[in-house]
Amino acid sequence: MPHRSRESTSLCTNGTRPSPMKAAPVLAFLLFLVSVQGLAQTAAPPATAPARPTPPTRPADGPGAPHWTVMGAGMNAPADRNGDFEIGPGYRPAPEASAVEGRPRGAVQQFMMDSKDSKLYPGIARDVFGTVDPSNPRTLRVETHPEPWQRAITVYVPAQYQPGTKAPLIVVNDGPKLGAPDMLLSHVLDSLIDEHRVPAMIAVMIQNGGGDAQGSERGLEYDTLSGRYAGFIEDEVLPQVESHYHVELTHDPNGRAAMGCSSGAAAAFTMAWFHPEWYHRVISYSGTFVNQQWPFNAANPGGAWDYHETIIADTKSKPIRIWMQVGDRDLLNPNVMRDDMHDWVVANHRMAAVLKAKGYQYQYVFTLDSGHCDSKVREQTLSEALQWVWQGYKPVRHNGSGS
Repeated sequence: MPHRSRESTSLCTNGTRPSPMKAAPVLAFLLFLVSVQGLAQTAAPPATAPARPTPPTRPADGPGAPHWTVMGAGMNAPADRNGDFEIGPGYRPAPEASAVEGRPRGAVQQFMMDSKDSKLYPGIARDVFGTVDPSNPRTLRVETHPEPWQRAITVYVPAQYQPGTKAPLIVVNDGPKLGAPDMLLSHVLDSLIDEHRVPAMIAVMIQNGGGDAQGSERGLEYDTLSGRYAGFIEDEVLPQVESHYHVELTHDPNGRAAMGCSSGAAAAFTMAWFHPEWYHRVISYSGTFVNQQWPFNAANPGGAWDYHETIIADTKSKPIRIWMQVGDRDLLNPNVMRDDMHDWVVANHRMAAVLKAKGYQYQYVFTLDSGHCDSKVREQTLSEALQWVWQGYKPVRHNGSGS
């Protein structure tokens, strides 16, 4: 919702205190206005989602949990092994999470995009948070209105990039806002690239379109099961990155990764699922593999929950390599829907199980004493996640340069 400034009212403008006789009628009138405003605010339904309840701690051996390889406090899963791992409690930032003096540093730059220039996403926002549809409890009734957006695109170009070559790429959802770049990924990449533990990739961090969940621009982009958001990136974002910074990005899907947290993680998987010709590698923190798609689509009525319910199991395996994480205090029923498809821990356990059953290359990390999109978990694990997801990468070369 747009920010509405609040005006202050002054009873006297000359700095003196009004007399009680003169002030009384004015104060009475102001109190009347405040009471009317309070009634109006009470009567109006909230435009934002209801407050989230505190999620319970789910035990590592809870229903549906895999058999974990226990790593313990302060340790990560091995960067060269697949499977299911338990880490924590107790986290410390990886050495790569901080800038290292004397190490080559990539350039971090930003530019803005505007909805008026988009053919795919003109922008929406909801009027008020939705209510469960009585005729279809799997979805919400949500009223929306057009809402233009502006978003920052943050681009990291490694110091090792060679002009004229086609660089590997990682797309990051929920990128930072203008003027406040998140330097964690940049610091980690500086170290890993310099030590030849990952390829010299360009990172494109895309700020979301605003809002959250059903009826919002962010929800429309991230929670929808389709190739539309990946098409937006391919057709409207990446060409501008190449133009602004005079770089070339590979079209080899084995040299492209997508990363996100929460709905941004689900969107990263959706990018690879619907466009495996563009993306083969995914990093998912607290993935929203739950029923949050809006508008309702009868083809996949459970939204992203359907990935582990039917879609992955019923579809020929795709060349996707995925690193996944969920916290023991991750989200549970964060909104008004009670459809048994809103437990983030259960959803991620089920994702890992179906990926394993279908023979996918995956690593699944269960983090103790951690919540949704927990920053301390990300600071410790991001380096390992990047190294694991880029295992086996070999650039395709034509005429001496990558493709």
